Amino acid sequence: MRNFDLSPLYRSAIGFDRLFNALEANQSQSNGGYPPYNVELVDENHYRIAIAVAGFAEQELEITTHDNLLIVRGAHKNEPAERTYLYQGIAERNFERKFQLAEHIQIKGAKLENGLLYIDMQRIVPETLKPRRIEIK
Repeated sequence: MRNFDLSPLYRSAIGFDRLFNALEANQSQSNGGYPPYNVELVDENHYRIAIAVAGFAEQELEITTHDNLLIVRGAHKNEPAERTYLYQGIAERNFERKFQLAEHIQIKGAKLENGLLYIDMQRIVPETLKPRRIEIK
């Protein structure tokens, strides 16, 4: 995949910074699909992301949100000594996975269970943006 430098557009485009940040976030997914994840629609306004983080402890995982961007990082605190593998099928490398969130999506919580990190989200639309019924008199 090619990487494009979007910095010249910042000089002439006003108010499109969120769009450019989304494009840059998608470009940075050069981790080869590691770790694998699922995005699940629980019901109309609830979502769940499940990320396979086997081998990581709770203290080695970090979840942050900023400007509708969810960032999940996994970093081993102390690297184990060099090992001699006959076959290595389990990836133990550090990772950073980014997810672009739609407007009005709030993170409700996260839990680590059986090697899967679950992040629960909810769409909360403000009352002013919900459809209103106008009565005819």
